[in-house]
Parts: sequence; structure tokens; C-alpha cells
Amino acid sequence: MLNNLNAITTIGVKDINRARDFYEKKLGLKAVESAEPMEEVQLLKSGNTLVELYKSDFAGTNKATAISWIVGDDIFKEVDDLKKKGISFEHYDFPDAKLEGDVHVMGNIKAAWFKDPDGNILCLGNH
Repeated sequence: MLNNLNAITTIGVKDINRARDFYEKKLGLKAVESAEPMEEVQLLKSGNTLVELYKSDFAGTNKATAISWIVGDDIFKEVDDLKKKGISFEHYDFPDAKLEGDVHVMGNIKAAWFKDPDGNILCLGNH
């Protein structure tokens, strides 16, 4: 069934050009140029996966994490690199978690959350 197929993360945004600028310039994703130009959809490459940005009036209304990147032991470096690009990180009050800079530490699990320009919640994690 689906377990052998690739999946695409789909994220609603209000302005495709602004979102593309953020995901390409701040996060380093690469645009996938399609044979047919699409004004309201943009595919981006992230590792071996795709992120699909699409124009939506409901952009940023999801209060849960939309996408996570597993960065392993480099989480503190990745957070610092994104901060240098002007990204600010969210701080949450989780039980049994401590904050080390902008990274939430919960035992062996480390995670840092930030938002895109439309308020979609994005995450870096070590697992």
C-alpha cells in the first residue's frame, strides 16, 4: 500500500512569493521548477522529500506542528544558524522540559519550534 510511497508535506500560505522567499532564503530549500507554471502552488525540495506550498485563506490557522526536520546532534548549531537569518523561536511550557537557549530538552529529546511568515509552526528535532 502506501508504506512504499513517498509523501509530500503540504503547507497553506497566504502569499506564495513571500513564503517561497522564506523557505528558500531562510531555510535553504530548493524550488522544484515544474513544466507548467503554477501561480498558487510551489514545490520545494527538502532532502529526499518535497514540501508543497499552496495559497490558502486558512494559512497559519493550524495550531499544531506542520513540518519537522530531524537534525540530530546539530540542533543547537541549526538553531543558531536560523537565528542569524532573523528567525525567532517559540518557547512552550511542557511538563518535565527545560529550555536550553531556544531548545526544549526533554530527557534525550531536543526540539525547537519556530513559525513561517503565515504562522505555520515548524520544528527542528534531534529524533
